[in-house]
Parts: sequence; structure tokens; C-alpha cells
Amino acid sequence: MAKQFQLNSKKNKLKFSVTVTLKEDVLDPQGKVVQNTLVNMGINNLKSIRQGKHFEIDINEKELTVAKKKIDEMCRKLLVNLIIEDYKINIIK
Repeated sequence: MAKQFQLNSKKNKLKFSVTVTLKEDVLDPQGKVVQNTLVNMGINNLKSIRQGKHFEIDINEKELTVAKKKIDEMCRKLLVNLIIEDYKINIIK
């Protein structure tokens, strides 16, 4: 019975990745520090570096559209500061 539950729960699980980055017109001091450090280490061919956040989210949902809508809601309510950040949702297979 426990094995059957594990199989069923795997079928109902979807995995997403969410990448959050600062909007283009927002200054990125952390990215600038990383870029300057790499230049000081001898890597001189960098144009720019911007930092961000990455989330991997497993959700117990079998409907892709419903799951993606829930992930979007999570982003809008907590994971992303919509004033200064953009985000991209991808399904992980």
C-alpha cells in the first residue's frame, strides 16, 4: 500500500525552476562586485555580470496549467519583488 502511494504521488508531482533577476534598469551592486573581482583575477573579457536567485519547486499537482498558475502566484506573492525584479518559470522534466 505504501509503495502504491509513492507511485501515485510521483505521478501527481511536477517540478519547476524559477529564475529571478533584477530588471535591466535596476543597479546591481552585487553583480558589479563579482565582475570587479573576476577582472582583478585576470578575467578581462567580461562585458557584465548580473546576479539573481534560483528556486526549484516540486508541487503535488498533475495538471500543468494549474501547477504553473500556482507557481506564478507564489512568485507574485512572495518570491519576487515585482517592483525591481523579473522572473521566468520553466518546467523541469
